[in-house]
Amino acid sequence: MGEKRIGVAVDFSVGSRAALQWAIDNVVRKGDHLILVTIRPEGDSEAQLWETTGCPLIPLSELCDAQVMKKYGAMPDSETLDIVNLAATQKEVVVVMKIFWGDPREKLCEAITNIPLDHVVIGNRGLGKLKRAIMGSVSNYVVNQSSCPVTVVKHASST
Repeated sequence: MGEKRIGVAVDFSVGSRAALQWAIDNVVRKGDHLILVTIRPEGDSEAQLWETTGCPLIPLSELCDAQVMKKYGAMPDSETLDIVNLAATQKEVVVVMKIFWGDPREKLCEAITNIPLDHVVIGNRGLGKLKRAIMGSVSNYVVNQSSCPVTVVKHASST
């Protein structure tokens, strides 16, 4: 079937790690490209050169380098890095990251088209009805606007 480009929306939260692990366990296959898509607030770093198109694809080796990631304004946590390093080794997949700046709903949909992605996995923050109505749900927006399949992974909230 050939390699696929599987995108996972990551913000380094518990929910995005759950979505990442789910994607690796259920969607990603040997030879695929696992693309971590991160959205930062506008004007958040020195990387404004890429504000419109997103930064170049960042390889796993640079993703693990704190100095490189600092210039993009993104600091992956050690648990996320452990998950993707293990996936790269065990599943023999290529892991890269692409960072966009702006509204997460719009930028995730742009990523789907511009990278392009074959499938997107996104975590669900579990907003209540009121917050979702006021703030809007990123996952709901992406599901309704995406040009590729989208899987929303719910995670159990720790109480």
